[in-house]
Amino acid sequence: MAPPPRPVMADVASRAGVSVMTVSRVLSGFPGVSDATRRRVEGAVVALGYHPNTAARVLAGGRSRTLGVVAVETEQFGPSHTLFGIEAAARATNHLLSFVTLSPNARDMASTLQHLRDSHVEGVIVVAPVRPVVNAVNRVEEPLPLVVVGGDPSISAATVTIDQAEGARMATRHLLDLGHPTVHHVRGPRNWIDATSRRRGWSEALRAQSAPRASSLVGDWSASGGYAAGARLARDPDVTAVFAANDQTALGVIRALSEAGRKVPEDVSVVGFDDTPESGYFMPALTTIRQDFGEVGRRCVELLLSLMDGTVGERHVVVPAELVVRESSAPPGRPTAGRRVPRRSA
Repeated sequence: MAPPPRPVMADVASRAGVSVMTVSRVLSGFPGVSDATRRRVEGAVVALGYHPNTAARVLAGGRSRTLGVVAVETEQFGPSHTLFGIEAAARATNHLLSFVTLSPNARDMASTLQHLRDSHVEGVIVVAPVRPVVNAVNRVEEPLPLVVVGGDPSISAATVTIDQAEGARMATRHLLDLGHPTVHHVRGPRNWIDATSRRRGWSEALRAQSAPRASSLVGDWSASGGYAAGARLARDPDVTAVFAANDQTALGVIRALSEAGRKVPEDVSVVGFDDTPESGYFMPALTTIRQDFGEVGRRCVELLLSLMDGTVGERHVVVPAELVVRESSAPPGRPTAGRRVPRRSA
């Protein structure tokens, strides 16, 4: 038995009792259509299971309502959850997304953007946590509206970032305010922009409070990298506080300290960064810096749409970070009985 014919725009118009032109205007997001008419058209689209032909609509002078997203190939928590935030924000504004992954060296940036142009996207969001991607964006002359998420605000493109340096300053100040003489740091990879910003914030916080300059060990965002750095730090009896560049790194640091007989937080306090869903269930529950990836997604889609409409104001948006205090940080040499912080629900 042959499948039923695919519904076309004329079928939607007939069911809604309007003209094909009105259906086209509703699907393209044009103003001047009454709410009642728009609801009838949208109801007919759902009832018939109609899927508009984007290419045909663009050729007819309409809008594709499709945004392109370029993402670096990575499984790290921050970039992946930024994509979730972008998808939710695009869906809330009735836009589709066209995803393209990019190698970390970004050699194929020009061809990637050309592919998105050929797909009729109206604007592009680049999730750019590594320096080569930002450099590649600066080299490409892109006629489409473009927003770089997590990029360096010093670049020419519009950007949306979480305040990484201030988050690191908050983490470091928290440990210094507890009475630790200094704070050691296990940083992220050198070519990651967030890692560089967090290291800068840590260093600035130490300098602002005239704390002795402590060690900065290079990690790789992983628990195994944190474990290797933690094993080195555990051998130094003067280490009482560690700021880890992300929560996975903090997990490895805590494991290494525990195996060396250094209790957290009685002997060494540890603070992470990201506030992953698991961080409240570490042993002990992890003090960390929370990043609001949902807000990042909303703000970057909002900024891109304003660029597309020519109504943009501020081109560089900064989303604040937040300190979440749990059980892994305490005054030096002092037990934490009586100061347990409720764990965040999953």
